[in-house]
Amino acid sequence: MKRKLRNTTRDKGPALIALGGLLALWIAASALEWVPGYLLPAPWDVAAAFATEAPLLLEHSLITLQEAFYGLVLGVGLGFLFAAAMDAWDLLYRALYPILVLTQTIPTVAIAPLLVLWFGYEMAPKIILIVIVTFFPVTVGLLDGFRAADRDAVALLRSMGASPLQVFRYIKFPSALPQFFSGLRIAAAYAVVGAVISEWLGGFGGLGVYMTRVKQAFAFDKMFAVIFLISAISLGLMALVDWAERRCMPYRNSKGEET
Repeated sequence: MKRKLRNTTRDKGPALIALGGLLALWIAASALEWVPGYLLPAPWDVAAAFATEAPLLLEHSLITLQEAFYGLVLGVGLGFLFAAAMDAWDLLYRALYPILVLTQTIPTVAIAPLLVLWFGYEMAPKIILIVIVTFFPVTVGLLDGFRAADRDAVALLRSMGASPLQVFRYIKFPSALPQFFSGLRIAAAYAVVGAVISEWLGGFGGLGVYMTRVKQAFAFDKMFAVIFLISAISLGLMALVDWAERRCMPYRNSKGEET
């Protein structure tokens, strides 16, 4: 128990100290009025706004989470199919991979207005945008994992008469799991951010819609509250991915090394 506590303190201690320092700086800036209170509300004002707006924030959070879930599931599914296809056919890889990289040079905020114009203000354009932003990290992570598979193990299975599907199942897919979860961790955070960005440009609910409304009302305490809530949701999704990774790969330790 003591050893675990020491390890936790050693690993998390610097981050906690840094966060404590930022909080102290924020309190000092508010108390000494380095920044006007209406521009930088005090932490206790943000906490009060969060408590007051909790029911409304929960309602909008459920909408954003629903959009993020649908988009993430579709993005991961499409990413898996594309990565497997590009790994199986080298011509497809050489044709599609440069296009995938090119899509990442287009700003998300430039795509979102077009999707709203094409598909309206319902949930469809939000989900499509989330698929776009989550597709790339999952695809690239899986593709790198497939191509990094042990060539000797692949050759051994093929010499024993294994089919391409068996080689994929027993060698390539297990070897790609670490890269897959790394990409999924990024995609989970992108899913929430993508949902909020798409909601900025139009919608009937969601944290992005709520954020737009409080910004127009210059309610910066509520603005800070929703920002922290979005961060908490993203961290929660990333923690869920970490939990799934530990369940799928119990042979890896907390530092990501095989034991």
